[in-house]
Amino acid sequence: MSKFRSLTVLALGGALAAGPVFAGGADSREAEAKAAVKSLMQQLGGELKQAMQEGGPGAGISVCTERAPQITAELSREKGWRVTRVSDQVRNPLLGMPDAWEQEVLAKFRQRAADGASYKGMNYSEVVKEPGGRYFRYMQAIPLQGQCLACHGPKEQLAPEVRETLEKRYPHDQATGYSAGDLRGAFSIKRPLE
Repeated sequence: MSKFRSLTVLALGGALAAGPVFAGGADSREAEAKAAVKSLMQQLGGELKQAMQEGGPGAGISVCTERAPQITAELSREKGWRVTRVSDQVRNPLLGMPDAWEQEVLAKFRQRAADGASYKGMNYSEVVKEPGGRYFRYMQAIPLQGQCLACHGPKEQLAPEVRETLEKRYPHDQATGYSAGDLRGAFSIKRPLE
């Protein structure tokens, strides 16, 4: 992490209740986090694309319902980190609810986009001290792709079978009404430090 970015993160981090702590090795931790996110994106994206080609959007819902939590759990066990996806408009309230730090970063992502930045490749990282210890935290924005509108677009534009499946599986769904390019959420990594 550059000196300027470290100072910027320190200044912005003051608003976070956890409070930032900086240590060496942030560049390698960020590179490892990006590689983990890339692996997650490739595996989940591949399975989602295949399911939708074979069975349409309904099959895609099943991948997100069943396989996405399995894939993130496998990656978390493999790495010894918490790897997940979060959003402030969740489909399943039992999964993907952002903690306070993640909520703050999602707000920063939106502000950066309002200032003209693209969500594509947008990320943020810092080392924070929390009651449980010190952690490297990383988030990477998930911009909504066009094909995602089949399940996340405006409710009135969803296919009837998609609406029915979502209402049955997710009666409290908040993850519709998006347009292509909107911020769907973020990949989030929390890595304990020694």
